[in-house]
Amino acid sequence: MMGVGVAVSCPRCGGEVRAPNLTHADWRCDGCGPVDPLHAFEHISPEVLAVVRSRAVSSDRLVPMWCPWPLLANWTVTGVGWAGDERTGPRATALVLSGPAPLADGPADMVLVAEEPGVGVGSRLAGIVGPDPGLAFPDAVVSSHADAKVKAAGHPTPLWAIASPDDRSAYVGEAKGMWLYAVTWPASAGYLLAEDILLHDLTDSIPTELVFGAPSRRLRPGASEG
Repeated sequence: MMGVGVAVSCPRCGGEVRAPNLTHADWRCDGCGPVDPLHAFEHISPEVLAVVRSRAVSSDRLVPMWCPWPLLANWTVTGVGWAGDERTGPRATALVLSGPAPLADGPADMVLVAEEPGVGVGSRLAGIVGPDPGLAFPDAVVSSHADAKVKAAGHPTPLWAIASPDDRSAYVGEAKGMWLYAVTWPASAGYLLAEDILLHDLTDSIPTELVFGAPSRRLRPGASEG
């Protein structure tokens, strides 16, 4: 799209990545090695969302793009991104939403990530080590009831809290055969997951009533902290 900037970064650490060249066929991060680069749009609009949806539906991987629908009261869509390259198509999608913090004054953000194992967007935003939830995730499933429950594409979907930095809360589960992360800032905004949130897959359709807000920096390089 003309006039729309896209920031490209490592999905796992937020650092710089190098495009494929004569030496390496993959995108590479100096610290993480071969990666599926995260493409984060600097602006958000129905047209930008449609571009990401088009990439997702044209790929045989069928990565969903989750969005609460109806939107939470007074919340807006403020960012979108995808991880992958022109050859693979999307291996992950991320949608940012912003609104009032439920238990404190001030703003809050939520990022919903759908991704194949090994990509690392969700774990980077959650602030955990490694590209996937790791051994702690199955332990949590065995030892406790779900910490939150949403409906994803009409299906009850349990989510489990995972250890994250104090400034955020992070939950992870599985939907449509892929990881589903929900990460909120501040940590108290995780209370939103206690509500009956319905998640709609925007690759199926984009509601014309979606409301867009000022662009968030949550998916931009180096912006996963704080």
